Amino acid sequence: MDKLVVTGGGRLTGEVAISGAKNAALPILCASLLSAEPLRLTNVPELNDIGTMLKLLAQMGVKVEREAENVTLDASGLNNPLAPYELVKTMRASILVLGPLVARCGEARVSLPGGCAIGARPVDQHIKGLQSMGAEVGVEHGYVVAKCVANTGRLKGARLFTDMVTVTGTENLMMAACLADGETVIENAAREPEVVDLAQCLISMGAQISGAGTDLIRIRGVEKLHGASHRIMPDRIETGTFLCAAAITGGEIRLLGTSTGYLDAVVDKLLDAGCEISGEKTAKHESIHIVAPPRLKAVSIRTAPYPAFPTDMQAQFMAINAVADGTAIIRETIFENRFMHAVELQRLGADIKIDGNTAVMKGVERLQGATVMATDLRASASLVVAGLVAEGETHIERIYHLDRGYANIEAKMTALGANIKRVKA
Repeated sequence: MDKLVVTGGGRLTGEVAISGAKNAALPILCASLLSAEPLRLTNVPELNDIGTMLKLLAQMGVKVEREAENVTLDASGLNNPLAPYELVKTMRASILVLGPLVARCGEARVSLPGGCAIGARPVDQHIKGLQSMGAEVGVEHGYVVAKCVANTGRLKGARLFTDMVTVTGTENLMMAACLADGETVIENAAREPEVVDLAQCLISMGAQISGAGTDLIRIRGVEKLHGASHRIMPDRIETGTFLCAAAITGGEIRLLGTSTGYLDAVVDKLLDAGCEISGEKTAKHESIHIVAPPRLKAVSIRTAPYPAFPTDMQAQFMAINAVADGTAIIRETIFENRFMHAVELQRLGADIKIDGNTAVMKGVERLQGATVMATDLRASASLVVAGLVAEGETHIERIYHLDRGYANIEAKMTALGANIKRVKA
């Protein structure tokens, strides 16, 4: 397996373009299943998860054309509403084909997905919602099997309340509701910007959706959706990761094609840590400018659903707190097993004590390079961030996790002055 070798000590400077958001692109790719007309997408990130999703859609009968960050999907030939284990075992987002397939084909057979080992992310909310909309849903031999039982062959509108805030659950049910008979109301809906981006794409395809970005979304089902063009929003987690990389190195960088509006909670914490951050907007693009102090101040965080501090930025903040001045407390409330990177940061010399879902960190003067292992997507990013300031070389193994969510990260970091290289297996 490939690994990254990071030599610490450099200060990041310059500018870099932020890619499209993986967590917005994946559900929007699945939205193509809802229409027999082409969906044209731009700013699609070139990531392993995106490639896996395109393979999954292609085996269902979707015609896929891809040129760099431009993707065209034509589901007029959709004929195989099956998501096999072989294709979805590495990607939890594969469950997002379930709602569109049942809505358009009246049936679906989707393998229970795999992905990062950061804790349970059950699909029961997806199943419960589809059942309320008139589908028979069960789990057979590791597959979610769903079938619409209404005489019309269509799902029916319903009032849905999710027991927990779930992003993929909200997205799946919102897509399913677009072709249902009548109105569907999703209460306790996820409010993430990626949910809003999906809604905007669906609306451009002819869906009738209101309330996206709030905890109550209304969808009036239509007979069919048509083709459309849509640009994927910038990746707010990649944005936050690069902000942390600049912060930990005392750097000054400009991130192009992204906005502070997606990251209020993260920006607030970086300001508390001593950084200067400003959003900039021209006729051509938006950008973020950050200037970091020589040493950061420790900041405590508590993860929670949007718009609170995102769990996907927790690991990166653990890295910057490792060398910050003072003591910080990190509380993880979303996933029960998302401190696996703490052990790897300890190998670099970080002072971290874990008690359940709480980490107490005391900043040290310096980290020291060592061999570490990525355990999930965001954990791998935190090790890259920490490696930027560790003395000597940090060897990061199992970076296939990193490649699932960061496009060309070593090239982008190198352009900012980092000493980072990929070593092929």
